[in-house]
Amino acid sequence: MEIKELGHLVLYVHDIERSAAFYRDVLGWKQLRTAEDSPLGRVPVALFSSGRTHHELLLIEVGEDAQPLPRGRHVGLYHFGLKVGDSDDELREAIGRCREAGVHVVGMSDHTVTHSLYITDPDGNEIELYIDVPGVSWDLEHVMAPVKALAL
Repeated sequence: MEIKELGHLVLYVHDIERSAAFYRDVLGWKQLRTAEDSPLGRVPVALFSSGRTHHELLLIEVGEDAQPLPRGRHVGLYHFGLKVGDSDDELREAIGRCREAGVHVVGMSDHTVTHSLYITDPDGNEIELYIDVPGVSWDLEHVMAPVKALAL
């Protein structure tokens, strides 16, 4: 077997309306389905796509009484990355939009091959918003380069 690409991501969320608003209104993903027309019956969901495929993100509401994500070092998802453009100007726009929306910014990093902004969604899932640095090859030397502070 050979994996061709990551197809989609499914996240459990406390409140579907709050999370859908974040992914739709702050991050700008196109919402395809809403909780009212859930394919899972009575379970509130929201389905999103950037247009690359049928869907890239599915949110499933589990309610406010569901256990929160563990903090600190733990096994499981660390973060997922979303490419927001091809230039630092586009990353600056993303930073501005996140700050205007009051999104928690975890950090910013220069990974040599990417420039990255780290944020959390309303349920604490960490998301990397990034651009590929133009003209830098994704060879092992550049990919494994030390992480530097990002100055935009």
